[in-house]
Amino acid sequence: MSAILSARLRSRNSLLLRLYSHQQKAERTFDKILVANRGEIACRVMRTARRMGIRTVAVYSDADADSVFVREADEAVCVGAAPSTQSYLNVDAILEAIRKTGAQAVHPGYGFLSENANFVKQLDAAGVAFIGPREYALAAMGDKIQSKIIAREAGVNTIPGFNGVVRDAAHAVEIAEDIGYPVMLKASAGGGGKGMRVAHTAEQVRESFILASDEAASSFGDRRLLVEKFIEEPRHIEIQVLADGQGNVLWLPERECSIQRRNQKVIEEAPSTHLDPLTRQRMGEQAVALARSVNYNSAGTVEFLVDKHRNFYFLEMNTRLQVEHPITELVTGLDLVEEMIRSAAGLPLTTTKQSDVRMDGWAIEARVYAEDPDKFLPSIGTLSRYREPAGNEVRCDSGVTEGSEISVYYDPMISKLSAHGPTRPDAIAALSRALDRYLITGVTHNIPLLRDVVASPAFGAGRTSTSFLAEHYPHGFKGHRLNEHTTPQLAAATAALQFIRNARDNTASESASTDYVLLMPQLLDDGSVSKKDTKVTLQLASPSAKVSLSGTNEFIATVNDQKQPLNFSVAWAVDQPFADFKYESTTTTTTNESILFLAPLPLGMRVQFRGTKFDIDVVSPHQRELLSLMKEKEKMDTSKLVLAPMPGTIISVAVKVGDTVAEGTQVLVVEAMKMQNVLRAPRPGVIKAVHVVPGATVSGDDILVELEDD
Repeated sequence: MSAILSARLRSRNSLLLRLYSHQQKAERTFDKILVANRGEIACRVMRTARRMGIRTVAVYSDADADSVFVREADEAVCVGAAPSTQSYLNVDAILEAIRKTGAQAVHPGYGFLSENANFVKQLDAAGVAFIGPREYALAAMGDKIQSKIIAREAGVNTIPGFNGVVRDAAHAVEIAEDIGYPVMLKASAGGGGKGMRVAHTAEQVRESFILASDEAASSFGDRRLLVEKFIEEPRHIEIQVLADGQGNVLWLPERECSIQRRNQKVIEEAPSTHLDPLTRQRMGEQAVALARSVNYNSAGTVEFLVDKHRNFYFLEMNTRLQVEHPITELVTGLDLVEEMIRSAAGLPLTTTKQSDVRMDGWAIEARVYAEDPDKFLPSIGTLSRYREPAGNEVRCDSGVTEGSEISVYYDPMISKLSAHGPTRPDAIAALSRALDRYLITGVTHNIPLLRDVVASPAFGAGRTSTSFLAEHYPHGFKGHRLNEHTTPQLAAATAALQFIRNARDNTASESASTDYVLLMPQLLDDGSVSKKDTKVTLQLASPSAKVSLSGTNEFIATVNDQKQPLNFSVAWAVDQPFADFKYESTTTTTTNESILFLAPLPLGMRVQFRGTKFDIDVVSPHQRELLSLMKEKEKMDTSKLVLAPMPGTIISVAVKVGDTVAEGTQVLVVEAMKMQNVLRAPRPGVIKAVHVVPGATVSGDDILVELEDD
């Protein structure tokens, strides 16, 4: 194991030990558990098991043989090929791994078999404990149709909808028109945004029925869908419950998960800015009533939609550990995995009185995905450079390290980055700093979007809803838009980095003052990028000072002939990609920024500023004059092409050569990482060529369909 990985694991274990300092004397639970999952959640479960003195067994697919979670386990068993249906959903292979290793219990993590009642039944028959709810509770709450009926009978507020299985697309349209548009179609089994679609018309219902049922079958092996009223402008707020087999059921402070894309959560926080104490208590009591109605044990989450008047409606119950559980642990001090293990072993919860549940400060989690933050399309590849942020206020749950592969077969989440502080502004500031000091190269990632969201005034004010991203980025997220404040900061910083680079290369000018012209990328309203000249005159703050090659330097910069120069310092070690800047203000305050130097370019550098990558040319005034004489390269015309947005598999082809299509007509469906993506005609025209068939595997940017010339 590499020194970097070992150090990172020691840091994580130290954080967990501090977080759970309340831990009582260990009681007998299990000697060995098998973790039927992969990636970060497998690592997470193993850390708690290790702290409790429990040996762990990993199961892995061929694609995950070199993964971090396999190395962290005490034992590891290969259970099949890369596709999850042949490995992580292969019940027979996992049961054989249990028999072979002698594991006494199984923790399922989330996804895969975590809500599979038949798997629990087979474990019961084999005398192996399931670290989760009992079979009945799991089956009752795992079925979204049945759970709504049970919730209503338990006195829980529910959303209007059809209480039964939708037979086909025509039946779905009938139900939708009876309920009233818009409606939500979603998988009866599973969760995580898979098999979910919002429809506003009968045509959208028919199309969504096919896509949602296919996704449900692919992800959960169950095509059944339900239809319910879609609550507009809601907040997604959930209550964590904990229960043991001795009658103790607790509710913990809520998590708000309103900021989502494709019905999958992106940023979560605990508590919510929207709830008052009375609403919080009512939601908690209803969540406990629901859990008691099915004799629930272990950890579970009751999800609600909450409108602007704080009316709340039951959405579903997730009968497993949630992805976003770290923020609950940060504000309560409880280890939810430990509580699950204790419950499965027949022990009481570590806290059994509702009045003893505490809520300490504020925590926010950002899910870091390998995906295009504009269209939310997954990215695959190798993490060529990877470094997680550190700090007492930061927690990073991941299952990767430098060199890890992001595979087409599984969810593209890289990590869950959480920050905790005494107040919400403190937590936001800590998360912003952590995102600025997160190094990921080799795949496209969503840190630019995460950083922009947490810096937005609306998020700062707590004005969130499930339509947050659609409202704030109606044309998609293109990157941080430089403004009158950040443009001179980034320009001055880039000039300073160039000055230091020249000094390190022994090419620094002997002049006390250096003039640069920076070609700064400017994001236009249509999403395109143009480069704008920005003039910077830079000098060391002290004329007699010499540039420090690896320490702190103080500069004075004049940007575009501004009357008020920028006074700032920069600390940039030779072996570090991060440069820390402190800008002095005319007031008593200062502004701190971290800029990530990613790579040199022929005429400048690529940097990451506030999460977004910027390719900036840094030239002399004379070089700029010469550049203006060069002819720009013509861009490729893609208006008549349908390109593969990511590597994946063609599910269906809806057109053939000679067909006439309108702009937006569905032409293909491509599946990647269990999500189906509809590709549409970019303009009206006649189909000239179709280069793929259902079942074909494609790479990103492959030409799939061509239209005739105008």
